Amino acid sequence: MKSFSLALSAALLISLSACNEASASGKTDGSKGTKLDSLAAEVKTMHEEFEILKYGLEKRGLSIEQMQAEMEADNKVWDIPVGTSPVFGNTKDPLLTIVEFSEFQCPYCARIAPTIHDLMNKHKDEIKFVFKHFPLSFHKDAPGAAAATMAAQEQGKFWEYRYALADKNRELNPETFKKVAKEIGLDMAKFEKSMALDSAKQARINEDFQLGVKVGVQGTPNFYINGKRQDRFSPDLVEKLLKEAKEQKK
Repeated sequence: MKSFSLALSAALLISLSACNEASASGKTDGSKGTKLDSLAAEVKTMHEEFEILKYGLEKRGLSIEQMQAEMEADNKVWDIPVGTSPVFGNTKDPLLTIVEFSEFQCPYCARIAPTIHDLMNKHKDEIKFVFKHFPLSFHKDAPGAAAATMAAQEQGKFWEYRYALADKNRELNPETFKKVAKEIGLDMAKFEKSMALDSAKQARINEDFQLGVKVGVQGTPNFYINGKRQDRFSPDLVEKLLKEAKEQKK
């Protein structure tokens, strides 16, 4: 925590220099005295906040350098290629591009899926939506589900399949995959021939997964808006960013 000590020492040095200069001038008017009192209070607050921050970082086992690296990663804008991923919405001149790294066995992904579906329907003319596969290692049925959605994508119905499958995260098996395919009207002969997790589909999953690791995906679902990771993704955030984008475009 050497950086904390240096920063705090610098703040205190500035404070002391100001006090010494005031003393040397021999002026003790009330206005200057008030300013010095205010400065002393600010330095005291800074010291208290530094101690709290230092305590929090030490409890997490982080150094200031590690915290700085986290902050830089959170603020980084990534260039996330679409590749062979399914895309929905405004693909030419979107105000926002939302990339979702997700999977189908994750309960949190299932829970937020209807929210994303509503956003897509509401803002299809303003937002480009991209889906990336990021099956977690302990969700053994997720890769098979990803392969089934790719088979649906081959028939131009990834998004219909994706949302029909979303709430079935506890029953991911071939029979469920076929049932959903029938529900959304897929050509069943083509689907059953293509639904298996073969080497080509596994390669696509691996490509998405490695991309996710590169851009800092830490779990599912993870969302990136215009290349920036959003740890607190919500419809309100999307509406706020859309409003800002529209104002900038004027």
